[in-house]
Amino acid sequence: MILMDLSPPQTFRILLIDDHPVNIRLLQITLEREGYTVFSADNGPEGRRIAETQSPHLILLDVHMPGENGFETITRLKENSSTAAIPIIFLTANDETESKLKGFDLGAVDYIVKPFHSREVLARIRLHLKIFMATNIIINTQAEKLRQIQNAQSAMLIRPEDLPEANFAVYYSSLLEAGGDFYDVIRISEQIFAYLVADVSGHDIGTSFITAAMKALLKQNATLVYSPVETISMINNVLLEILPADKYLTLTYLHLNTKKKMTLVGGGHPPVLYLPVHDKGRLIDLGGDPVGIFNDAVFSKQEIAVSRGDRFFVYSDGLLERPDTGKVWTAATDELLFIAEELRGISIKEAADKVNELFNQKHEPPEDDIVIMAIEI
Repeated sequence: MILMDLSPPQTFRILLIDDHPVNIRLLQITLEREGYTVFSADNGPEGRRIAETQSPHLILLDVHMPGENGFETITRLKENSSTAAIPIIFLTANDETESKLKGFDLGAVDYIVKPFHSREVLARIRLHLKIFMATNIIINTQAEKLRQIQNAQSAMLIRPEDLPEANFAVYYSSLLEAGGDFYDVIRISEQIFAYLVADVSGHDIGTSFITAAMKALLKQNATLVYSPVETISMINNVLLEILPADKYLTLTYLHLNTKKKMTLVGGGHPPVLYLPVHDKGRLIDLGGDPVGIFNDAVFSKQEIAVSRGDRFFVYSDGLLERPDTGKVWTAATDELLFIAEELRGISIKEAADKVNELFNQKHEPPEDDIVIMAIEI
């Protein structure tokens, strides 16, 4: 594991935004004597430009400036993702409570009234840089823990090269560290394989526990003694005992007998795209209840006699739920039929990535995890 560098920077960068040259010069001399690196601007737009390019650790901002005043400047700084987290201390000759409250409401961390003493300014700067350092340590530590969770999740996911006999490919993208989408492929016997794509509600740390549990449950219950529906029913019964009340998952489970048929089981998941080698592509809407909610859940089933070269595409709703589709997967499902015909000449190894690429050409970037599994008989 790579340890993160949580040590403070060698020098702190301070940005001064004030339309009075004398104020800037006095503050610059004071701060540079203390070892700070100082940038300055005499107006809001120039200050915002410097803030974006130099990434200061703290900004001293005058409220009363011609043109764009300090309140307008801080508003625009907080609207910009690259400058939103920079702590800002207001400098003003106005000691009115309403003015101070407005500054705090807009995101200022402190307020210094002119005329000010240099020692007071230095003390307040040190205080807020200490808070800045402590906050960053907390953020970095939590982010590292989530990265470890993400790495653990990724390590659980089987790769096509790990089981080449299953003849599948996967596109997997986790938007957050604790991803909610999960897939697995296991060999049940010499000629029988099980494929699972699931979407767990939420993207918190608890989600990682569910994905680990699903991998174990699939291995335990995807056996020759259980039918495909019984496999999912057994998993549902166990999850009912261990899931929090606000957690559930949707899934599609495929049970392939390479010499006989494909059995598809639905648990509230988007339709499967079926691309027969000798016929047009079609969508198989399995329906079924989500998993982990109902004791009497019903999981729908379809059986398809398969031919060599037939393909199945299973995906999570993040593929279809884009901002421009209203984040409703049913609004874009039919587009997969048009995409399907462009997939016939592509190797199965590239097919899952190609589905994502073709869909991205027509839609805005995703705001959710995505799993796309392509299977060829």
